[in-house]
Amino acid sequence: MLDSGAQATIAELAEREGTASSSMTRILRLSRPAPGIVEAILDGRQGPQVTLARVLEPFPTEWGLQRESVTHRS
Repeated sequence: MLDSGAQATIAELAEREGTASSSMTRILRLSRPAPGIVEAILDGRQGPQVTLARVLEPFPTEWGLQRESVTHRS
């Protein structure tokens, strides 16, 4: 909806969905993980450090930094 222009901002999208902007930001972060991280999750090889709570924390947008973050934190 942000891409199509139906909602211009995260705040508008959050209001439409009946949630807080901060929650919407955390949820939108889940749409941008590195392909290797997505594949590992789908294959069940993600490791115990990759949890929903963990990926809802501030998470790098750059894929290389995401991979480092996932492999270097426990």
